Amino acid sequence: MKFPVVFWALVFIFCLETGILRAETPVTTAKAVPAAAAIQSTNVFAGYAGSASCRECHARAYDLWSKSHHAEAERLVETNRDQSAFEPARELKSDTQTTRVQWCDGQAQVVAPGLSHIMETNIVDRVIGEDPLWQFLVPFPGGRWQTLEASYDPHSNAWFNVFGQEDRQPGEWGHWTGRGMNWNSMCAACHNTRLLKNYDAASDAYHTTMAERTVSCEACHGPLKAHVEWQKKYGGTGQKDPVFPKLSRGQIFDMCASCHTRRADLTGNFVPGDKFLDHYEPSTVDASELYYPDGQVHDEDYETSAFLGSKMYHAGLTCLECHPRSLHIARLHGNDLCLQCHKGGYPKAPVINPLEHSHHAAGSVGNECACCHMPVTVYMQRHPRHDHGFTIPDPLLTRQFGIPNACNRCHKDQSADWALTNVDQWYGAKMQRHTRERAQVIARARNGDVTTRTNLIQFLHSEDNGYWRAVAAVLLAPWAGEADVRAALLQGLNDTNAMVRSACVRGLGPLVEDQNVARAVQVKLNDPLRNVRVAAAWALRASVDTNSTAGADLLRMLACNADQPVGQLQLGEFYASRGDLAAAVKHLKSAVNWDEFSTPLRLELAVMLSALGKTSEAVAQLQVACQKAPKDAEAHFSLALAYNELGEKDKTRTELETAVQLNPKFARAWYNLGLLQNSTGETQAALTSLLNAEKADPSDPAIPYARATILARLNRTDEAKDLLRHILRQHPDALAAKQMLDYLSR
Repeated sequence: MKFPVVFWALVFIFCLETGILRAETPVTTAKAVPAAAAIQSTNVFAGYAGSASCRECHARAYDLWSKSHHAEAERLVETNRDQSAFEPARELKSDTQTTRVQWCDGQAQVVAPGLSHIMETNIVDRVIGEDPLWQFLVPFPGGRWQTLEASYDPHSNAWFNVFGQEDRQPGEWGHWTGRGMNWNSMCAACHNTRLLKNYDAASDAYHTTMAERTVSCEACHGPLKAHVEWQKKYGGTGQKDPVFPKLSRGQIFDMCASCHTRRADLTGNFVPGDKFLDHYEPSTVDASELYYPDGQVHDEDYETSAFLGSKMYHAGLTCLECHPRSLHIARLHGNDLCLQCHKGGYPKAPVINPLEHSHHAAGSVGNECACCHMPVTVYMQRHPRHDHGFTIPDPLLTRQFGIPNACNRCHKDQSADWALTNVDQWYGAKMQRHTRERAQVIARARNGDVTTRTNLIQFLHSEDNGYWRAVAAVLLAPWAGEADVRAALLQGLNDTNAMVRSACVRGLGPLVEDQNVARAVQVKLNDPLRNVRVAAAWALRASVDTNSTAGADLLRMLACNADQPVGQLQLGEFYASRGDLAAAVKHLKSAVNWDEFSTPLRLELAVMLSALGKTSEAVAQLQVACQKAPKDAEAHFSLALAYNELGEKDKTRTELETAVQLNPKFARAWYNLGLLQNSTGETQAALTSLLNAEKADPSDPAIPYARATILARLNRTDEAKDLLRHILRQHPDALAAKQMLDYLSR
């Protein structure tokens, strides 16, 4: 059957994506993002009295604090304490680099590859951490301090590389000379008291200052000068101190979370008493490998987010139930800590007999509650940390998805099947619990399984714990264009939990061109919590009034993070959305210069260069990206599109073939390869490539539609009609498919 020209006018004209710019950009005038204003330290620090002022009245508390990890969080180098670590001189070697530590001329020194990429002698100025390792700070130009990769174990008197076997190179973001190891931005706020980063974007320099070095009494209680002065005047009179900053349980939890959370900083200005979500957006389980699907920590995530997902937090517990104020240590030891609630002392806690419950002998490691429900992961090569998710060990999840379980963490010589046999024998049907089902759904969703949409929507509506509702919203984001997901996210904008509202806003962000979505998101510009307002302002960044409260919050967040590559990326995207592509390119070039090994940053820069018509420059950036990350399929795909824009079809084909070879599930690469093959008359190869694309992403109707047009042109009408009916069953509003099916059915 040969179709007339008028029919093909109804059919979408398929051709390769002709550039790497992902969306049309409005041309408007963008308001410049102001630099983060340096806060006047004289005003801020005037209310601080210093930890020594607490000693007279609180001798016991002061003595306990002075021996704590908080008190040792950061200090100056001390000869009588630190010289033995550097003398005699020692060397630390990696595959390509050698680091030498030495004590010379009364100074601690580290000789290592530095900013010049050659061996440089660096004077150690400060020490951060006390147990189980010490890290060292070196002053750099621009008011910087950098954290050395060479670290010291005071227990074994041994030096080691905090990166382990990683051989990080100068120029990498995570090398000790890079911004990933910059003290001002990455360490200082949580190792000191009331820190002001004071980054000056114009000079790319810091004027960082603090109320007191290390984590002092006032780091947690807030400024106490007024309290000290009142006590000196009225102490002992029996009067109630009206100026002491007494914090609620929730405020204490937020204060702990401000440092013990992996999070994005929105203000750089948190103080005790503030709400955590007014200053931070915490990380959660998502599509990355930050956390395991059951909520266990994977990367260096600290404690809070895992705890937010726990039954303990949902039952009303905070840090204080286990940890006394100002100290990181637990108030009790072993099972006694857990049994203060699980022995009948807390109405929501089931009574547990550790011996019967654990099936391990009394006094054994396997009989300790924390060993099973708070498994330990070692970070920084020396630092064992308990997971605070209070998860349930489940060997079935290990077998299915590689999620670790506490049984095999201990019994390393046994298999997950061995562990599963035992837990099934001990606990039977109790193992088939909601937490298992939820982890299975999340694991499949992270693998792109579209069938999990229904489960995630249900979780978003029904999970008791707001943390897991937020996780569901985050994982639904890739399918936000589907009607059921969009409706669920819109409903989630009214959730009682601000993490859920923020996650729903971020999921809907790409859809704000839809006026109904835009109106719903605009309401969140007035949310009572800043994390939601910032998310809404970012989603509406192309048009948000920067003089509004939410607009000002957004500008503040952008300025707060402008000293890091991700901050420059955000600035680039902000200016691009408002039509100032030249400014966008400027910021993205800074991001690439600050993290030259980052493929995603180069891809974003190439997008902007392409939008400005600078295709050759875009190609050059993408070629560098492919050289530095030869196994990155996305980089090769983007380079293919850029080559196609230049009309270099052979190079386009080569890069597309490389992309699908590196990632056989790369739907867009298969799709474009199929279109290219079809344009050169290789119809059978095109059909195969499009089928591979469809298997990789069954939710995209454009892929089977392209295949249907080829089948129709080959007069394989019945196959084309069957495929079009399949599209319409999945996407009833697919107008082009309906029109084509109507024509073929005449």
